[in-house]
Amino acid sequence: MNKKHTVYVVSGGVGSSGEQLVRTVLAQFPNQDVELEVIPRVRSREKIKEITAQAAQDGALVVYTMVNNQLRQTLTEQLAQHTIPAVDLMGELVDHFSRIFGQQPSGIPGLYRQLHQSYFERVAAIDYSLEHDDGIDPAGWQQADVLLIGPSRTGKTPISMYLAVTGWKAANYPIVPGFNLPQELEQLEPARVIGLTIDPVRLEAHRTQRQKRLGTLVRDSEYTDLQMIYQELEEAERFYRQAGYRHVDVTDKPIETCADEVLRLIPNRE
Repeated sequence: MNKKHTVYVVSGGVGSSGEQLVRTVLAQFPNQDVELEVIPRVRSREKIKEITAQAAQDGALVVYTMVNNQLRQTLTEQLAQHTIPAVDLMGELVDHFSRIFGQQPSGIPGLYRQLHQSYFERVAAIDYSLEHDDGIDPAGWQQADVLLIGPSRTGKTPISMYLAVTGWKAANYPIVPGFNLPQELEQLEPARVIGLTIDPVRLEAHRTQRQKRLGTLVRDSEYTDLQMIYQELEEAERFYRQAGYRHVDVTDKPIETCADEVLRLIPNRE
């Protein structure tokens, strides 16, 4: 049985750069038992002393990405004082650039993330939408900018993904006849819930095409029965009205047009 190892990633920012590099290296050692702890926003000498004392107690390896020279020096000294094994991922490169450029670094933690905030927001939105697609994790809907609901094949997932790419956290949930809706839906502000609807004949075509593609087309299936589809859509639209949810008709519209209509219906984010 392999010995368990502990690695601290210490950063003045959020620690994502150091964590990613450490995980990249650890992938080369797949059979090792490693506990990785990221300690972000370390911006005081007191916090550094607390971390090094705990690292010494845990027998941890400390990997750090500190851009503030004074705090980096303090951390280096504390690590040496406690004889803690450590790797400075950023210090040598920062010093080297300082000599090349003849300039001292700004020493501001998290500056890269601040300068590229819109990019990180889009990545976070995409991650969120993937993790909350097709009814996954209703407990996380409170973090959504918008929740799309509607019968199967009304475009919930592609519209959610389009919104996510533009930075909106979009979850979606399928309305299935005969199944109760989760109680988390009632806890959301109605203005953030958008129902989707579509022409019944177009929905029948979409569903039939999907079943043919999957090789699951069955004659007399309620899923593709036009009369049942009419009823399913009528019930969905009735539910939207009763719950106070606005809705978008996606019939024969491009994904981007549907997404634009959704955005016009929901309140602006704070």
